[in-house]
Amino acid sequence: MARPERAVLVAVEFTGERRRQSAAARLAKSSAAVVARGRSSAGTPEDVLDDMLREGDDPVPESQAAERSAGLDFEASLAEFQELAKSAGAEVAATLVQRRARPDAATLVGTGKIEEIEGVVASTEADLVLFDHDLTPSQLRNLEASLPCRVIDRTQLILDIFARHARTREGQLQVELAQLEYQLPRLAGKGKAMSQLGGGIGTRGPGETKLETDRRRIRLRIDHVKGQLESVRSIRRQQRQRREAVPVPVVALVGYTNAGKSTLFNALTSAGVLESERMFATLDPKLKQIQLPSRRKVLLSDTVGFIRNLPHTLVTSFRATLEEVERAEVLLHVRDASSEAMDEQKAEVEKVLAELEVSGKPVIEVLNKVDLLGAEDRERLRSGPGSVTVSGLEGTGLAELLGAIDRALVIDPLTEAEFRLPQSEGAALAALEAGAVIANKRFEGNLVYLRAVGPASLVGRFRRFIDRSPA
Repeated sequence: MARPERAVLVAVEFTGERRRQSAAARLAKSSAAVVARGRSSAGTPEDVLDDMLREGDDPVPESQAAERSAGLDFEASLAEFQELAKSAGAEVAATLVQRRARPDAATLVGTGKIEEIEGVVASTEADLVLFDHDLTPSQLRNLEASLPCRVIDRTQLILDIFARHARTREGQLQVELAQLEYQLPRLAGKGKAMSQLGGGIGTRGPGETKLETDRRRIRLRIDHVKGQLESVRSIRRQQRQRREAVPVPVVALVGYTNAGKSTLFNALTSAGVLESERMFATLDPKLKQIQLPSRRKVLLSDTVGFIRNLPHTLVTSFRATLEEVERAEVLLHVRDASSEAMDEQKAEVEKVLAELEVSGKPVIEVLNKVDLLGAEDRERLRSGPGSVTVSGLEGTGLAELLGAIDRALVIDPLTEAEFRLPQSEGAALAALEAGAVIANKRFEGNLVYLRAVGPASLVGRFRRFIDRSPA
């Protein structure tokens, strides 16, 4: 078996950008102090801030707590990057970190760091260098020219993981579309290599080059893949219309990658989908019907996990997959309760949900993996409002979660009615018992009396049997 590719990881933290954001927030809170120091005549607040940062002068000293928070954030980001590399099948040979005020326009990290990377690549016999940052086309070309191995940025790494996990035709098409759109602007070429045959003075050249041919081929392929994806969406619309003929609400699991969504999905549905600690183990959406405590049925959807700085092209390309999120009546935001970056992960998920324009939907926060917490931490989480604590692995807290879904559904609401049915209406009685909660059932002669609490659509189907006699 071929050995895994050895990779040198390069993580870059731009302290200037972080410092500017922090200073901007502090400036907003301390405008009175700024005016007192005679800075107000310098121009707009942005001008004042730029002057302060240029002089190395903070509007208000940054607290040690904020520094520790920024350090933890970077450490969490670095650990996530290492996990991404492992999920892609790479063996991490070395990890290099650089902190600089701003990115180098030509190479992102600067010439000194490139020399260090080159030395580490040679000593570790690495096959590729992975950057935890998106590289511009020119940066990618310059780095590949300077280093003796392949260079891959964050987006390309995530796309490779997606390609590994795509199983359905739809998932493979979505990955291919994202890869093609990523690749198109990164085709190198300039000068005469860009020329084509023309029909007028000054337009004649050596003809269409390989670069132009490659670009044209990629654009044609993009159009073809988009057409196939549109066909997939058309089939999905037809399937959805058939589902909507019998109203079954959709509840979608969303959350950060590796938050345990698939494990929770299996615990609720016994579907047996792949569970993995690797990132983006679930790529193709899964739908499975479950029954709530009210006996209402809903379709539970397992979706692709989100991640910080999720490339926009991925959100666009996977629009067909994420349609289940857009159509869902309720979102279950699954969070890893054991993660130190729990709050930041929540913010990243909410950012993607806002991009999908689904922020207004009812959301139930599901704090998963509580089996990894101590008793004190579990109790603290349980006391928090508006959330449900569960362990998808151990199957605890599922009854409370199903009850929360029941309460959150506004479509096809629960209604209560008293029924009087002839015993000959066995089909109606069986339907009510299957889809509603039955109480006070009694037999009088050839009639059956009962009280049913169930979906309005079900109760409405048998309204002719509702007992309207005075109590």
